[in-house]
Amino acid sequence: MRIILLGPPGSGKGTQAQLLVQRYGIVQLSTGEMLRAAVAAGTPVGLKAKEIMAGGGLVPDDVVVGIISDRIDQPDAKQGFILDGFPRTVPQAEALDNLLRHKHLKLDAVIELRVNESALLSRVETRVAQMRERGEEVRLDDTPEVLTKRLASYRSQTEPLIHYYSERRKLSTIDGMMAIDEVTRAVHRQLLALGAVEPKTHVRSAAKAAPAKTGAKKAKAAKTPAKSAKKTAKSAKKAVKGAKKAAKKATKKTTKKVVKKTAKGAVKKGAKKAAKKVTKKRAKR
Repeated sequence: MRIILLGPPGSGKGTQAQLLVQRYGIVQLSTGEMLRAAVAAGTPVGLKAKEIMAGGGLVPDDVVVGIISDRIDQPDAKQGFILDGFPRTVPQAEALDNLLRHKHLKLDAVIELRVNESALLSRVETRVAQMRERGEEVRLDDTPEVLTKRLASYRSQTEPLIHYYSERRKLSTIDGMMAIDEVTRAVHRQLLALGAVEPKTHVRSAAKAAPAKTGAKKAKAAKTPAKSAKKTAKSAKKAVKGAKKAAKKATKKTTKKVVKKTAKGAVKKGAKKAAKKVTKKRAKR
């Protein structure tokens, strides 16, 4: 995931960048920090930047792009990064596009935190007044006068980037005047909509469902033999009952038959005896 956060000073870019770093495990790349690190490491572009800065000059875009190029090749930036303080101008944005294209990488999102400048100035004025009341020292770069200059610089140099990225359908605008957690949720929703991040809640649900499903299958598998045994026992019981019934019926039928046969025999025997007796009596006469 590769992101650029745009917005004037005081819009909350730094706060949101840190929250994105914590949530997604990506790195925040600050041009100032990258320059200092490259100079300290003595890399070719770092040495070039050191020479320029030593002479009091501004580091040109090609040198800054070279430092960014080296930095995003490092292992910790493989998962993604947030660019902080770059690009500031349209030529820098074009140079960044060329760099990413050369590395076969794509920019996932450019998120603009839109704020009300008069509200920002009012906030700074209130904060400075409260600090002075408490007797606290006010930073020289944290005054309404300095903020006014920084806002004017942002409008002239950086604001054209909004049009640049909007034309390329990369820009998403979020109300930076909302509460910090509301802005964070809005940024997350936008990243999800753009497909820049995976829906982790869905992944977690799926991960939870998988063991449950497996457990259910195992339980079903364990239940099947028991169910079969129960069914077999039931069938055996039914068979025994049927056999008993059949035996009882057969016994009853046999007994009835025997009784009938016996009775028939007795009648026949009695009739025979009676006939014999009659015949004997007649002969006697």
